Amino acid sequence: MTPGNDRSGGFGPDLAEVFGPSQHDGGPELVQLLTPEGERVSHPEFSFGDGMTPAEEAEMIRGFYRDMVLTRRIDTEATALQRHGELGIWAQLLGQEAAQIGAGRALRPQDYVFPTYREHGVAWCRGVDPIELLGLYRGVDQGAWDPAKYNFHLYTIVIGAQTLHATGYAMGMQRDGAVGTGDPDRDAAVIAHFGDGASSQGDVNEAFIFAASYNAPVVFFCQNNQWAISEPIERQSRIPLYQRALGFGFPGVRVDGNDVLATYAVTQAALQRARDGQGPTFVEAYTYRMGAHTTTDDPTRYRLSDDVERWRLKCPIERTKAYLQRNGLADQAFFDDLSAEADELGARLREGCKNLADPSPLSIFDHVYAEQTPELEAQREGFAAYLDSFEGAH
Repeated sequence: MTPGNDRSGGFGPDLAEVFGPSQHDGGPELVQLLTPEGERVSHPEFSFGDGMTPAEEAEMIRGFYRDMVLTRRIDTEATALQRHGELGIWAQLLGQEAAQIGAGRALRPQDYVFPTYREHGVAWCRGVDPIELLGLYRGVDQGAWDPAKYNFHLYTIVIGAQTLHATGYAMGMQRDGAVGTGDPDRDAAVIAHFGDGASSQGDVNEAFIFAASYNAPVVFFCQNNQWAISEPIERQSRIPLYQRALGFGFPGVRVDGNDVLATYAVTQAALQRARDGQGPTFVEAYTYRMGAHTTTDDPTRYRLSDDVERWRLKCPIERTKAYLQRNGLADQAFFDDLSAEADELGARLREGCKNLADPSPLSIFDHVYAEQTPELEAQREGFAAYLDSFEGAH
């Protein structure tokens, strides 16, 4: 659907029609469907499991739990590998598993993801081998997976730049007729991941303007883990981040980012809205970074241990496990099998990381352009001659 063809003159339907009054009339802010104690609760605007049988719903929740456990194991192993000198750096996601798995599993195959450098859980959902993630942090490649294969872009290190990339890609989808056709196998959306710190970047705000102006089918998914490296969220915004969206002319919603059911439900609704041609949505997943910003960071220098322990009680994995156990949806064999699977994954990551081959110095020229230019070929030949000059010295 092109701008001007919907019920609001180009910015999608009235906000109350999309997300109801609670998101902008002072009602309950946080969308939550699973409490930290593992109890299901209802929400007036979002729900999980509609159209599923009880067996299908239970299977999906077990799948969420498995994804979160294995994603945490990837994070744990990568952190240990960095400590042992096998990786140069690693960006941890400890505590943010539900935000990433909920968002990742809400995607359809034709949707496209623009991540930051921390979306290891979303990469897992898209089928990217975690060893390919390790190559980037080991320094043997610049991201070796094929974005077109997974509809998952390469990690973006420049803070917030991926939101502009995502908006442009979404506008291209729109012009290619892949939005608002009513065909569930064709209609597509884009999701851009970023953090609370990135929300203060000019690139992000420019992306909001373009997305709103052109009614682009993009979901801006902010994992508000409350710390932009050492800067607390209170220094960045006087209002909840999701409310910023209203100033740009599209809806925002805050979801409990440690609740995988709520994150899935909210992201699914936002993506569908984009696919239907109703434009952008801002999703703020309210969570907490229990680990360090990266393995070069020491969070004990700027935050209280009491805060970390308080959030540890809201652990996304433990609350899902509590729900499964309390309702008899998973037996001990399930948890034992998953533990063994996590151990196998850990062993594969350790071995695979150490076996990653160093790149050829000339490979840096391979993917600069789709077709080699004369200037680049001349540079390549010059660098090759320089490398050859060292052979006689040994």
